[in-house]
Amino acid sequence: MVDDIKSPIAVDDKMPPAADLGEIVVAQAGDAELLATLGYKQELRRHYSTIQIFAVAFRWLAASVFITLVSLAMADMASAMPTAGGLYFWTHYYATEKLKNPLSFLVGYSNTIGLIGGLCSIDYGFANMLLSMISIARDGHWSASRPIIYGTYVATVFAHGFIAIFFARVMPKIQSICIFLNIGLVVATVIALPIGKAHNAPPVNPGSYVFGDIENLTTWPTGWAFMLAWLSPIWTIGAFDSCVHMSEEATHAARAVPLGIISSCGLCGILGFLSLAVIASSMSTDIGSILDSKFGQPMAQIYYDALGKQGALGFMAVVATVQFFMGLSIVLAASRQSWAFSRDGALPMSHFFRKVSQHRLMRYQPVRMVCGVVIAAGVIGLLSLIDNAAANALFSLAVAGNDVAWLTPILCRLLWGKDKFVPGEFYTGRFSKPIAWIAVIYMVFAIVLCMIPTGGPDPSPGDMNYTIVINGALWIGALLYYAAHARKTFKGPQTTVGPDDEGKMIAEAEGEEKSAL
Repeated sequence: MVDDIKSPIAVDDKMPPAADLGEIVVAQAGDAELLATLGYKQELRRHYSTIQIFAVAFRWLAASVFITLVSLAMADMASAMPTAGGLYFWTHYYATEKLKNPLSFLVGYSNTIGLIGGLCSIDYGFANMLLSMISIARDGHWSASRPIIYGTYVATVFAHGFIAIFFARVMPKIQSICIFLNIGLVVATVIALPIGKAHNAPPVNPGSYVFGDIENLTTWPTGWAFMLAWLSPIWTIGAFDSCVHMSEEATHAARAVPLGIISSCGLCGILGFLSLAVIASSMSTDIGSILDSKFGQPMAQIYYDALGKQGALGFMAVVATVQFFMGLSIVLAASRQSWAFSRDGALPMSHFFRKVSQHRLMRYQPVRMVCGVVIAAGVIGLLSLIDNAAANALFSLAVAGNDVAWLTPILCRLLWGKDKFVPGEFYTGRFSKPIAWIAVIYMVFAIVLCMIPTGGPDPSPGDMNYTIVINGALWIGALLYYAAHARKTFKGPQTTVGPDDEGKMIAEAEGEEKSAL
């Protein structure tokens, strides 16, 4: 552990104006004080503003009302207790005495699994997007083999680790740029697709097709196939807890983190619906030709049909760039959550992974944990070498892992935390408990949904959904590890701040303000 951390402001290359600096220092002192009340001393650098924290969890596709309710339930707790290990910390705080440690341990592992699974799925998607551009450039006469896809995926994961470690100072700016890239991509798509000039551009589809046509390509009943379509927004808006894990690097975390959670879901709902409506109005009605695209990416085919080769390459380049930075955001979130978990002695080799780097180029970074997350993602990604069913498990791995991690602390608060919950700056008031109950019921449904074979009730081995096998093995493995060893060492969130540390951290922040002025 690091025993003496100076104020993060001291390492900035460019100081803000004196008046702004004073506000920043006051906010950081308040953040440190709030963190100290939760038992932790400030070790990471606070350099993410509200808008930059919001960018960590930004997603493009359609939102769900139920996901927004989950985000509201999470925002209530995030404002009250903003810490990097939020989900398992909240579980331990609210759960009954006998279940505190095992439930907290399971949530921490499930959240780690979910975040690393999110990294795997995002970077695997990026690898396919990047390779689809080569296929477009070669007019569909080339397609990537599984080893090439995996090699591209691994290179992407390691690139994310390298950037997260050595470019930490500019990460907040990168997150801000991502906002404009995402919004710009949506706006450009909305404008370009309907007026596509390619010679084979499909005609604009009527509203009755966009909003009323249903094509069931599975052997499930249409009603259930409609419910399975929820998997798209469930996965797409499935990492807003990233904001929670950046709590200890956010200024005014009690406000920034809940606003980041809610804003990401809200904007996804608006932009996602708009994007999907325009795509449905502009794409070919021959769904099979899109799904079986020679480019390996349905969206690449839609761009190609409407805009031609050059237009498709240009848009896919922007889509791939956005996807790349999404992966970078998840590396940050996964490493911070796993670092917080190791800080409390839960992970194997916790004493190794809990260290925060003090190297000049990597200061205030959990470098070892970033490396651990990258290596874990590389190993899990080996599933993509097996077949499509195994590769698809990378996507559902994130959904199942995160939903268990989100559901448990919310349920613990409802069952046992009635008198323990103290609202923070953000609070949904009298609607808080109803929102939380709806969120719990929805997440139970979502966990079951992501384990159902999407093709039909009688899947072949190649169409089987292996989520329950993979997640089940990871969950059971975590509980076995807890029973065999971790129950002796993991006692829940551990205090890292001493009696005098809180005043010391505030005094250091005030001292930095005076020296800067």
